[in-house]
Amino acid sequence: MSRRWTARLALAAGAAALLVLVVFAGLGSLVLMAVGWAGLALTAVGVWWLLTHTGWIRVLAVLLVVAAPLGVLLLYTSAGLLWVVLVSLGLWALAVSAGRAALVEDTSPSMPERSVDRAERPFLIMNPLSGGGKVEKFHLAERARALGAEVVVLDPAHRQDVAELARRAVRSGADLLGVAGGDGTQASVARVAVEHDLPFMVISAGTRNHFAMDLGLDRQDPSRCLEALTDGVELRVDLGYVDAGEPGEPGEPGEPGDVSAGQVFINNASFGVYAEVVQSPAYRDDKARTILEMLPDLLTHHSGARLSVRAGSLTMDGPQAVLVSNNPYERGDSAGLGRRERLDSGELGVLCVGVDNAAEATELLLRRGQDRGLTAATVREVVIDADSPLVPVGVDGEALMLPTPVRCRLAAGALRVRVPRHRPGVPRAAPPMDWRRVRRLALTMGRVAAGRGAS
Repeated sequence: MSRRWTARLALAAGAAALLVLVVFAGLGSLVLMAVGWAGLALTAVGVWWLLTHTGWIRVLAVLLVVAAPLGVLLLYTSAGLLWVVLVSLGLWALAVSAGRAALVEDTSPSMPERSVDRAERPFLIMNPLSGGGKVEKFHLAERARALGAEVVVLDPAHRQDVAELARRAVRSGADLLGVAGGDGTQASVARVAVEHDLPFMVISAGTRNHFAMDLGLDRQDPSRCLEALTDGVELRVDLGYVDAGEPGEPGEPGEPGDVSAGQVFINNASFGVYAEVVQSPAYRDDKARTILEMLPDLLTHHSGARLSVRAGSLTMDGPQAVLVSNNPYERGDSAGLGRRERLDSGELGVLCVGVDNAAEATELLLRRGQDRGLTAATVREVVIDADSPLVPVGVDGEALMLPTPVRCRLAAGALRVRVPRHRPGVPRAAPPMDWRRVRRLALTMGRVAAGRGAS
């Protein structure tokens, strides 16, 4: 279906959703919508109280979270209009889904690639525990060795320094470094590849494979990534760095563009609530309980470091969470900040969450936009300071404690990534719903087509 007709479907479904309410509920449709919004608002308040309180207030919050939506359903049912609401909601969901799909451009931007010669001495590091054992399941080590690669499979019983393994391989003549493992392992080896200007290869054997997804690699069958050894092309992508403490004098490590200093991240660096929680020794043993115990004090600033953020013209004091990403995430990604359209824009993405009360939490939930609770920016450098000398940071999932201030920067085009010539590509997320654009798309394109037909 063309984008024009998809936009028309969105308009028709949206109109039908409102029409169903008006025809079958009459003036009561206004009451129905008011009751629905009130139920959502009360649920949001309950969630906020659940996260920020303990004891009997948390118990009441749980009751509110359960009772608010149930009460709305009971009111709809007693009025005999539950089916009307369900049909209207279904049509509205169709309208929003079709509208967002219509706004997806026909052509997606792609990162420039260049043909390269086959690596003569590739060296690959594989973590047998990553992704629930994908290395063994897909026989990655055996397949890579059959293609001429030297492979080191990590020993789960002994902690090994993957960066040192990579440096040792470079000293022995390796001309390509690769990783089958998680994002943290990939970042460590990617740094070595940048230091020696060697191509870096990603094998999607991790659990989430965020970096592999954004490179357009096959995440369902990681063995297909090995095709980069025989028929590969090269991409130039950005690499993120976290520099801790006061910046050095001019010419010292830590200057923008210097790739010898700082902690590397290929995906993101997080500050605030999440970083504080994962620092807790109890987190690995009981994640849910640790989160519920720590969140009240963290969200209300009774514990944890109080952050301040400087990102270009943006300044923010006291956000509960900050996420700095290697290239910005797509705004319309409903999958949970897991998708970047490009990795070569030369800019960091910044997301700051600062919610101080139930009203702001409700606003953030209901609007889902650029509200007081959520601030987004795209910049070249971010400085995060705190009211303490050390601040917890999650760097590609690794929990660290770093001296403040912490500076995040980007080394543009620093990483040479070897990928298969033929790969699935980056899945595109639909942009946020914009009814004006949808209406313009449905009507304007129709007029253009009619004009061409008349000429």
